[in-house]
Amino acid sequence: MSRKLVSFDWAVKRLLRSKVNFGVLEGFLSELLKDDIQIQDVLESESNKDIREQHLTRVDLLVKNRDGILIIIEVQADRQDDYLHRILYGVSKCVVDNLPQGVSYEQIRKVISVSVVYFNLGSGNDYVYHGTTRFSGLHLHDELRLDDEQRQAYGVQTPAGIYPEYYLLKINNFDDIARDGLDEWIYFLKNESIKPEFSAKGLAEANERLAVLKLDDQERREYESWEMELHQRASMVKSHYGRGFRNGHDEGREEGLEEGWENATAELVRNMLKNGMSAEQISLVTGLSVDKIRVMTAA
Repeated sequence: MSRKLVSFDWAVKRLLRSKVNFGVLEGFLSELLKDDIQIQDVLESESNKDIREQHLTRVDLLVKNRDGILIIIEVQADRQDDYLHRILYGVSKCVVDNLPQGVSYEQIRKVISVSVVYFNLGSGNDYVYHGTTRFSGLHLHDELRLDDEQRQAYGVQTPAGIYPEYYLLKINNFDDIARDGLDEWIYFLKNESIKPEFSAKGLAEANERLAVLKLDDQERREYESWEMELHQRASMVKSHYGRGFRNGHDEGREEGLEEGWENATAELVRNMLKNGMSAEQISLVTGLSVDKIRVMTAA
């Protein structure tokens, strides 16, 4: 029987920066990147300083592996329409911030961005996406590669090995069927539990380190407070938007302005999306189907 574990986003912020817990992160990254990842250090940046923040905001962790590659781990629970732009900004800033003044450009560090998202990002149906930079010929359709001297100097074969890489994990798209080690990790990220038969690297450490019952008194108080904030946020969102939706619905019916009600409802739904609610959350508040919500906001 699986045991109750803390959420990964809370663990990233509170527990996984400690060297004693590096095995958890190393296991997750090793399964995702298909490499034996060993973390050398956790780096501080403006985005990952230990400040109070809600569960529904982003949580960043910047680590450096033994090869000097910088890896950004980011958890995003709330909807953000320009999220792809924001991770581009975060990676670009990481590149610039970690280039010492006065050195040549060849000292730029490789950056890998890993985003764990719990909202419907884009229209893809897969649950793991990988993005790289490649240069293709317009006429001969060949791929630009590095010459022998560059490969020897930089230790990579193509420009893609120099440029940032992006991994997007759309957790809600996962079907709960674990086919390999990465799927076992995604099952944990989605369900906050680990099945006894799972054997992916790092999950044994996660099962031990992230168990709620293993938290000390201070950590448990912080975690319980964090969970209460989630309930309070959900309650306030439903109360605020639900009341506004019902009032608008009643007024529209009384005045017999079906078209006006449709327009007002669509505007309200768009505002809810802008404020970070997913289509599924809006459906619970308004009673509209997810398909109806998408149709109303497509224009």
